[in-house]
Amino acid sequence: MARPTAEKAQDILMADFQTLVTDTEKLLAHTASLAGEQADELRDQIQESLLRARETLKVTEETLRLRGKEAVVATEEYVQSNPWQSVGIAAGVGFLLGLLATRR
Repeated sequence: MARPTAEKAQDILMADFQTLVTDTEKLLAHTASLAGEQADELRDQIQESLLRARETLKVTEETLRLRGKEAVVATEEYVQSNPWQSVGIAAGVGFLLGLLATRR
């Protein structure tokens, strides 16, 4: 259950960042009508920032997916090798959450 939720959060984060990059590219295209040396410098700076953002996005996405998969595999291995401890931990966490929920 945790795996789909984490993957969904990662997908939402990546989609939001890609939307930001796309919107910035549109802004860059709209500023093409501006004249002057400063406008050209601004467009160049924005272009460089977009390229860095795209590269960072790719690296971050790969890293997040790799770490997420590693965490899922490690958790599944632990639960399979220690089923009773896993049940005990889950019961303890459920008990604590139940106590916190009833105090409200």
